[in-house]
Amino acid sequence: MHLSQKIVNFVFVMSKQLNSEQRYEIYLGLARKWTKKSIAEEIGVSPSTVTREIQRNSNKHGQYVHTIAQQKCESRKHSTLGNHRKSDLLWWRIEQMILEEDWSPRQICGVLAKEGVRICAQTIYNHVHADKTGKLSKHLPHELRYRRREKKQRVTKAPSIPNRTSIHDRPAEADGKRFGDWEMDLIVDSYKHCILTLVERSTNMLLMEKLPHGRKSVPVAKTVIRLLMPYRQTIKTITTDNGPEFAAHEMITKGLHMKGKEDVTVYFTDAYSSWQKGCIENTNKLIRKYIPKGANFARYSDETVRKIQYKLNRRPREKLNFDTPLFCFAKYFY
Repeated sequence: MHLSQKIVNFVFVMSKQLNSEQRYEIYLGLARKWTKKSIAEEIGVSPSTVTREIQRNSNKHGQYVHTIAQQKCESRKHSTLGNHRKSDLLWWRIEQMILEEDWSPRQICGVLAKEGVRICAQTIYNHVHADKTGKLSKHLPHELRYRRREKKQRVTKAPSIPNRTSIHDRPAEADGKRFGDWEMDLIVDSYKHCILTLVERSTNMLLMEKLPHGRKSVPVAKTVIRLLMPYRQTIKTITTDNGPEFAAHEMITKGLHMKGKEDVTVYFTDAYSSWQKGCIENTNKLIRKYIPKGANFARYSDETVRKIQYKLNRRPREKLNFDTPLFCFAKYFY
């Protein structure tokens, strides 16, 4: 064999495993009584590679047969834990979780892990990126276009809501871990239609409803009272922003009052500090998957809004050990 060809073969083999043709050359070399060094030079590998190949892939009688050697190599490759190829059935199921439930790869991994099925979130992301139709990426959070942006610092202004209680006066226990601390917000379209959203922070349980009276504070307060009334015995705090729609916060406190129980105080975040109520901000982003920005809320019926609420409450969450908000919330009442 020409020297340059041997060099090419050597570089090629250094980056890949032996192939079936090279194993056949080893088989022929042994049959011809060649030394391992001569065989190695013929196929462009080191003598130690040939020695290891013969030791690992000979049959139980110590004979090296190229077909058996190739079969043993393939068998080891597919039986190694890290090289398991996922079945078509599993990929079909994962795609249905993405297309029908809009679950993220992390949520899918968590749910499957509970069933004893191990798969990495990055493996699912790779599968989505490899989907040339693009239909899978459209159902993932932020459609794979999410990137963190540096927030511009703005000067905090004093809000004009009367008798407001600052978030800085909220008890330290309301850290999002105990049950009964809520956040509320409004989603508004360009036609001044509104949807009220309420989230229990520890379980991510969502309540949402269209507001026929828009951003008027008194109707908003009445809707909040009605939605939270079944759970008022467990409610401890409510946190919101400084929108004028929440100016009737004292009405909410009065409406949820229970004898023998401490009043529910509505706490207000600092101006331009949406991160102080991050739970509901993240939930609103999930809602925007179904009601995108620029949409006219009038085109979404009350029934559609309820279906979106139900779907998100059935969405497994990593913070809940991949249980659903609906399941975790119900545990406190049943």
